[in-house]
Amino acid sequence: MSIDHRRPVMRTATRTAAGVAASLVIAVCLAAAPVARAQSVEEDFAIAVANDRVAEVKRFLASGASPDMADKNGDPVIVIAVRAGSTASLDLLLGARANVNATTKFGDNALMVAALGGRLEIVKKLRARGADVRHPGWNALIYAATGGHDEVVRYLLAEGAEVNAESPNGTTALMMAAREGKASTVDLLIARGADVNHRNQGGASALDWARRGNEKAMVERLQRAGAR
Repeated sequence: MSIDHRRPVMRTATRTAAGVAASLVIAVCLAAAPVARAQSVEEDFAIAVANDRVAEVKRFLASGASPDMADKNGDPVIVIAVRAGSTASLDLLLGARANVNATTKFGDNALMVAALGGRLEIVKKLRARGADVRHPGWNALIYAATGGHDEVVRYLLAEGAEVNAESPNGTTALMMAAREGKASTVDLLIARGADVNHRNQGGASALDWARRGNEKAMVERLQRAGAR
């Protein structure tokens, strides 16, 4: 009686093919796992910072997470902390030597965000860690003036911020304060030497912006200061 060798061979081939397929699936999963995990860490870290979950933030940092990590939108966690008012998490990030001048993809840094929100104590804390008051382009002084936060404006000027510093399109702190109707801020900036006749790249001045906004009192205030 002859032995049929075909059936065992077919079973072996089937097992081999299945084994190869399984190995490929495992290899693909293993290759993808680090990427997926890295993305998860970034987002989880950002969420923990935004919600000021101190214990979680400590665990992330202790496990090697960078204090300069950014979320999927490119926002550094230090900016996220300031924006959310997560002061305890901010202290942890600063203690871990986070880059205080790290910027979002739009060029905003933590100091600018704090200035826009009028958060003087955070502004001081960031400045003590080396935050740049002369950041090129849009800067903390312009942001503070936009919000009419006079205490922040005074502090930044005392720290060396340039009163007539221009944004990329030529906008100054005075122009933004005038545009937003921040009378006391306009007075403060003028007293500190702001150029009332400066014009941006479009040819507009603080007086022009006040007129466009129908801010009659602001127009008169600027004209008294020499605007024309």
